[in-house]
Parts: sequence; C-alpha cells; structure tokens
Amino acid sequence: NMAHLMLSATTRAVPRVAASSIRAVAIASRSVATASAEGAGNDAGFMTAAAVVGAVGLAAGVALPGAVAYAEPTTTEKSILGVADAMGIKHGGNADKAAAALADMFGVQVVDDAMLSKIAAIKKSNPTNLAVKNFDSKYYNKLSNDERAALIEIVRSGVENPDSGMGAYAMQPSDYDRFKPFFSKVLSDYHKVPTTAKHVTNWNLKGVKGLPEDGKLDLAKLGLPALSMRVRVGRNLADFPLPGAMNQDDRVAMEAKMCLAFDKLKATDGYGGRYHSLTPGHPDFINESEYKALVKSHIMFKDMAVDTYLATAGIASDWPFGRGCYVSEDKQFVIWVGEEDHLRIMCMFKGTLLNDVFDRLHNALDVIDTMPGLSFARSKDYGYVTSCPTNLGTGMRASVHIPLPNLTSDGTDSKAKAICKPLGLSVRGTGGEHTPIGKDGTCDISPSARFCISEAEIITALYTGLKLLKEEEKKAGIPDDIVKIKSIKKSNPTNIAIKTFNETYFNSLKSDEERLALLQIVRSGIDNADSGMGC
Repeated sequence: NMAHLMLSATTRAVPRVAASSIRAVAIASRSVATASAEGAGNDAGFMTAAAVVGAVGLAAGVALPGAVAYAEPTTTEKSILGVADAMGIKHGGNADKAAAALADMFGVQVVDDAMLSKIAAIKKSNPTNLAVKNFDSKYYNKLSNDERAALIEIVRSGVENPDSGMGAYAMQPSDYDRFKPFFSKVLSDYHKVPTTAKHVTNWNLKGVKGLPEDGKLDLAKLGLPALSMRVRVGRNLADFPLPGAMNQDDRVAMEAKMCLAFDKLKATDGYGGRYHSLTPGHPDFINESEYKALVKSHIMFKDMAVDTYLATAGIASDWPFGRGCYVSEDKQFVIWVGEEDHLRIMCMFKGTLLNDVFDRLHNALDVIDTMPGLSFARSKDYGYVTSCPTNLGTGMRASVHIPLPNLTSDGTDSKAKAICKPLGLSVRGTGGEHTPIGKDGTCDISPSARFCISEAEIITALYTGLKLLKEEEKKAGIPDDIVKIKSIKKSNPTNIAIKTFNETYFNSLKSDEERLALLQIVRSGIDNADSGMGC
C-alpha cells in the first residue's frame, strides 16, 4: 500500500533537499534522501519538485518516476500529481505545490540554495535593493516548503534584476500579512515608517483643519484658473492571485468578472462609455490598429514585456490575454485591466473644484467594491493591497498641473520644491518624473506618500500645497513688477497709476500682503502700459 509505505518514511531522518536547477538526475538512497543538482537548466521549480518527490519516494521504499532520470517534463509532472492524489493532497494541478506539500508531509526541507547564494552576493553588490537587503535567511529557514517557495517568488524580480530599487512583488492578496516579518521591514525602509505602522483608510473631509468649512475645495477662491487634475488608484480583486502569480485562465476569468462592473458603469449617469479588450475572442475585442490608437492617445497601456522587472515577476506574462481598458463616454475616466495590478483606475478633470475629481473616483470604486465577487483585496494592517509595496495603502497618486512662471523664472523647479517638500508634496515636469517643467513654468504637484496616509490627508495636502504655492508665486513676482513699473514710467508717462506709483512708499508697507494688494490695484496699468488711468 503506497500510502502506508510513504507514511512509514516519517520515522526516517530526511535532511534538506537543495532546490537548485536540476537538468537530468535526482539521486536518493533509502536511509538518506538527497537531491543533487547538475547544470543550470530551466524550469528550476518543476525539476525541484521531481527531485523532492523522488527523494521522498525512495526514502519510503517506493520507486516513484520522479526519482529516475527524466527527459519529458510532462511525464514527471503527472507522476508528481499522481502521488499527491494518492496521498489526498489538494494541489490544483500545480506540480510544484504538490511536491512542496509532499516534502512537508515527510519532513523534507526544500531550500533554494542557488537563489540564496545570489541573494548573499547581491546584498554586498547592491545594498539599496530593498527586497534583497531585507531578506533574512534565518526567517526563510523557519518557513514551510510552500512558504519558502512563495517568498522566493516574491523577491525573484529583485534577485534577477540586482539594480532594482524595490525588487519585491506580492503574488497573493494575503502575502503582506502572511510574510509580515519580511514586508514590515521593506515597507519601513521605503515609506520611512516604523515596522509596526498600520494604515487607516479615510475619505471623509468633514472637520479637517485648514479646509473651507463647507468642504468645497474651490481653487478659484485661491485666485487660480481652471487646472488639469488627475487621480489614480491601484486595486486588486480579493478572489484572484495577484498579477505575478496569475496564469492565462486566471487573467481571462478576472477580466470577465470585471465586465460585470463595466456593464453597471456603462448604465450609470456620468460614466457610460465602453470596454476595449485585447483578449482574442472577447465580445469587446479590438484589433491591433484600434489598440495602437488608444496607446497613442495615452488611454491604454503598452505591452509590459519590455519592462524586465515586471517580466521577471511574472506580471507581464500571457500577453494580451486578460488585458483591456474601460473608457467613459467623456474619456475622462479610465480603468486599465491586467497591468501591474488587476486594476488601475484613473479620473481626469480640468476645473477649479478639487472635490469633483476625487468624488467621481470614489463613487466608481464603491460601485465595483460592493458588487458580489468584486471586493478589493485588503490587508488588515496595510490597507489596499497592490503588487508593488511602493503603492500599498491608498494605492493613490493625485496630481495637479499648476503654472508657476515666477517661481520657475530661473528655469528650474527648485524654489517650488523647497515650498512643497515640508508639506509632503513632490514637484516634477508635466511629462512625469525626470521630465522638464513646461515652458510657461507649469509643474506637476502631487503628494509623495501612499502608505500610512489617508485619502483625506492626501486631498488636504494637495489643496494646502496649491494654496501656499499661489501665495508664494505672487511674492516671487514682486521684483519683476517693480522692474516693469520703472520701465513704463519712462515709456508711458501718461499712465497715471504708474506715474503716481512711489517705490519708497511701496517698500515702507508693513507686509507682503499689503505690497501685493497695492500691486494688484495697479495690475491693469502694469499689464497694459498704454493705459490712461491704469488702476
């Protein structure tokens, strides 16, 4: 009886099995189960599974196909699954999972020595790689076989790409809680928070200090014109693996489930629109030319295979299956499906009421999150789950484009950055990070934090920052206005406002507020030199 013979192996001493990439042979003995690795073949995890099952089988006195030389992976994989079935192990057709469970059953510790060696080397060569920096071999050795394999997948991108800044991608919605001893250190390192930090979700602006009592964040009242606003969040569905661990069937099933939400949005006032799918055979399938047009319009994302970090993490796999985007009727609300996260939900708006862009996004999130089977993945301590730890918590990036010609008159955004940094705001070019500011001095302003900051705090920081930037922009324009006034006094002596303007009196005023007020009085005369009155 196979089950009886295998169970008898639990009394034998079975040491660790190296999970190195195995090309041809797994060698084992009755008394000591081992697996030797020769060569550097592909499918390391699969070959390891064969070695483990073979070792366990021989230790139990059972000749399993996984223990002999093998050339056809499918044959060996079926053998592994067959043994798992005989032992009553649930594996979902995954040979690696089945082998790990068998190894756990018989006390065989599967250790990926090849990966551990790489990690040790990268700790020295690339100390800023956060995944590798915070990988603790002592913690790894305490884990079960299944957990060790899962943790290796989480850091695989960082190991295969040593120059990574982060290097870790969660593979399952539960990973942040399941591997908290690892992720708490990574999150602390990146987000500059304590390892014990907990995230709180809160969209409520009521009673927030520094905001208008009526809760209306009207930028026009700050003296600002209509500005381009954009807010996006990353979300993942709780019922599916995260993109790095999805297979093609998972991706297609997730897309199909999301189409239920898109149908609801299409029937909702203020949304409408349609879904565009890249999945062959999908009812909303679009052809290559339509896809390229969406990419050119910056509505759809590109094939991620060119991103080695995402490709190594498994996130870019199975293209184009399960990929697409929903676009609202006014093209100002977009949902990407199947990118770095299951969903990237974006809302764009040009206007003066900051609430509008956030409210529209929040309403759509509620529509999706409250539908059966579409609830978003959350961590009890870390908020909304995202593939990359950099986006964890709110998963939000909110930005506003604001012209700052006076503060950027030196051709740089250094003055704007000095103002924004204490407020936790980032300043960059309108084309994204590392791009130049606009010719008219337009900058992209956005809160830096995603984690351990609430949605309400992000909105507040953005509003407060815009208010302060407007005030400082006015002050920065004072010297230029004085130069213009001196010039107009000579070129247009009949301009009464400028003729009467006294610089000594101006400088004697007690505050910048008074000086700015006087300049505003004569603003028409400054901007229109041929004025008769000018104030």
